[in-house]
Amino acid sequence: MTAACTWQIWGLDASLTVTDPRRLSDARAIVETILADVDRACSRFRPDAELYGKSIRRGRPTRISPALSTLVDAALDAARASDGAVDPTVGQALVSLGYDRDLAAVVADPAQADRGDGMPRIRIRPADHTMIGRHGDTLTVPEGITLDLGATAKAVAADLAADVIVDEIGCGVLLDLGGDIAARGETPAGGWQILVDDGPGEPSVQIALQGDCSVATSSTLHRRWRHRGRSMHHIIDPATGLPADVRWRTVTVVARRCVDANTVSTACIVKGAAGADWVAATGLPARLVAADRSIIGCNGWPAPDRLAA
Repeated sequence: MTAACTWQIWGLDASLTVTDPRRLSDARAIVETILADVDRACSRFRPDAELYGKSIRRGRPTRISPALSTLVDAALDAARASDGAVDPTVGQALVSLGYDRDLAAVVADPAQADRGDGMPRIRIRPADHTMIGRHGDTLTVPEGITLDLGATAKAVAADLAADVIVDEIGCGVLLDLGGDIAARGETPAGGWQILVDDGPGEPSVQIALQGDCSVATSSTLHRRWRHRGRSMHHIIDPATGLPADVRWRTVTVVARRCVDANTVSTACIVKGAAGADWVAATGLPARLVAADRSIIGCNGWPAPDRLAA
């Protein structure tokens, strides 16, 4: 038997399923504690977030907490693994594109949605993770560079929470944080059943996860807003400081760690047409949905999508 609960976090749907129904509340408490730690460490929308303290913003070497160290290091690892396609130094680009508050507030603001004459003229320093200094327990961010860990922090949180639940409680767990999914420990008979699709009425495929593994989906369909009369999405191309061209609607990847799956899925979208070959070279199972809704499965992705009923 399993037990599950759902709730909202950071404007996204979260769900938690455990193989011991008696420990569901304990498991959820672990998840919420880790999410709170992540929020305090690096939320762009908290004035007291550690990452945006005065010392860091002024470009000084600053001693940081173990929680923030984990999150920054994961972001820098993702930048290196993706050849810079997933880069945490795009924070100022997101602000320049109007994503300077919680997304719900941005979407609800008519003043910024349709005023202007097309794509904004953005003057930002080129994004480059090699500008960031990490030595021991200190972090140095050049003045004028704003880090945004949003591309990796949620996936890191999913990995951490699932690991802690298994270590401290011992039951199997499936944790889904807005499409970043981590499975650990005991697996139910038939595996953890995951439906992969792009939304209601879209083609879909059911996959089963066995053992310790993760799934991540990156999408240009969601987390969208309007700015200066143009539609924006949150996956930024570090080379331009603008939303990545929509060669891919969504990319889903399976890997051992959720942060690795998320890095590959996000990088594929940023890399555009070159993304398919790059993903194939990783050896990770993946599903790529193109802008014309054609679907590519690679590295053993299990089955063709079925048409929605």
